[in-house]
Amino acid sequence: MNNQKVVIIGAGFGGLSSAIRLATLGRDVTIIERQQQAGGKLQRIQLGDYHFDRGPSTITMPHVFREVFELAGVQMEDYVKMYDLEPRTRNVFADGTTVDLSSDRAFMKEQIAAYSEKDAQNYDAFMNESKALYREANQKFLGQLMIRPQDKYNISMLKSLLRVRPVTKLNTLLQRYFTHPNTLQMFGRYATYVGSSPYEAPSIFAMLAHVEAELGVYGVEGGTYSLVSGMEKLAREKGVIFRTGEEVKRIKTHHSRITGVETDRDEYKADVVIANGDVLRIHQLLIPESERPSMNNRKIEQYEPSLSGFVTLAGIQQQYDKLLHHTVFFPDNYQAEFTDIFGKKRAPEDPTLYLCYSGYSELGMAPEGGSNLFILANAPYVSKEWNWELESSAYQNKLIRRLAELGVTGLERADVMSHYTPEDIQRDTLAYRGSIYGISSNNPKQTFTRPSNRSKDIEGLWFVGGTTHPGGGTPIVTRSGRLVAEEIAR
Repeated sequence: MNNQKVVIIGAGFGGLSSAIRLATLGRDVTIIERQQQAGGKLQRIQLGDYHFDRGPSTITMPHVFREVFELAGVQMEDYVKMYDLEPRTRNVFADGTTVDLSSDRAFMKEQIAAYSEKDAQNYDAFMNESKALYREANQKFLGQLMIRPQDKYNISMLKSLLRVRPVTKLNTLLQRYFTHPNTLQMFGRYATYVGSSPYEAPSIFAMLAHVEAELGVYGVEGGTYSLVSGMEKLAREKGVIFRTGEEVKRIKTHHSRITGVETDRDEYKADVVIANGDVLRIHQLLIPESERPSMNNRKIEQYEPSLSGFVTLAGIQQQYDKLLHHTVFFPDNYQAEFTDIFGKKRAPEDPTLYLCYSGYSELGMAPEGGSNLFILANAPYVSKEWNWELESSAYQNKLIRRLAELGVTGLERADVMSHYTPEDIQRDTLAYRGSIYGISSNNPKQTFTRPSNRSKDIEGLWFVGGTTHPGGGTPIVTRSGRLVAEEIAR
């Protein structure tokens, strides 16, 4: 029925993707976003003359974004432009060694051989396995929903699961190819792309080595937020109505069927509601427990949230030779970082530090001769074990001292600086316990059987985002939005 009224809660990548697809297919779509602008966890921040993206900054799988535009009958380049980064990311290890991730396998082997001949010899075999894992995941897990029993329980899916070895941990797989801590850290870090630990997450995430090195890492002209702006522009052209700065307070039902939503300003009738937010938090906040027996409070508490992040934005009238667009500084003891985060639930003593310096690639992001630095340290999800309100300033100063030791000096004299904690993420985006990626992928169950995209309790209620299928990460969430829209239209 093409006069179907759809309300989407949240204007992150999943909500925007769903909105564009459904509006293109003739549905009446309204997006309600509690923040003042679209983007969810990705927001554009300007501090003085410095421009920052607060949120996702490493863009991969550009074909996923391209298909959002092309299925709407337009060219992506008319709305947003991306550029390939080569090298992709600079990895700086505790022993001072550097590896610039590249699509050039010979160059990669040469760099790895500087500290481990054996690891260099095994690089090709590992990358071939990574490509095979990606192909399997793309065909079976990332390209279709898992909402009916026959979607999950069939011979083809069983064979696919056996091929990706769901109970083998990522670090275990990496140790079949590599022995040196540097190489294990460089590829183990991919578990953090889904908010998890390389020592617990399944080996399927080794596919991200192929995704980054060989499919590419991309910058976005004007900053990553330009992707949001381009999708919002297209959605508006397709007739999507945006209500920003307005918060949904209740999902309304009658006899377990969606009737609409109630906000802090109005009521909206709907045949379908798509929640582009954390599945667990949506249930907690917007649906009485009596109406959601399959996602009651006890069940919600059994899920382990993903890791969060502590972000510092620093603008400084100084440039740094050792930084590329993306640079990662690894600690001496990588495993201790995840023991702190998931075991002790405290900010790591010596965290991996990721820096995005988009001004490296694009003039105008910082004043001439200056740097706009997005600095991210992995952090625990919100719990009583760590109080960011008390600890954040001291922790930021600790990270600035650490960066000075690594050669990124002078940040204590920055022109502008601000920080953003897991508690801020929880407050602004209603992410469950401040997690960035929804639930973690620290076990096979949470990786391969995530909460369904379709509510089991309420007809007409759907979910897109990192907690539901197919999982976390910007392109994956964008894909989930399109898949859900097409299923609703069917």
